[in-house]
Amino acid sequence: MTKAAAKSNAKSSPKADTRSASNENPKTDPKDVSNQIKDPDQWTTGGEPMTGAQASYLKTLSEETKEPEAFDPDLDKAEASKRIDALRKEAGHG
Repeated sequence: MTKAAAKSNAKSSPKADTRSASNENPKTDPKDVSNQIKDPDQWTTGGEPMTGAQASYLKTLSEETKEPEAFDPDLDKAEASKRIDALRKEAGHG
């Protein structure tokens, strides 16, 4: 088999796989609940320390709402998420 023929065969196989995969779109699969919004208390990693992004955003929101006590550097991910949600509402961000 020539290099060109081998290359052609190699290219056609992934296309077939791609077509097959596109029929199973995870964005539209009603059975896939892994990407749904979940209660922070149900997070498997909720007890881990909050992320740097959470800490930064929580600090910003606590300053914006003039509630510095809302920021606690020792919060876990779940509690930080709940406080962020509450402060966002208070600040008028949704």
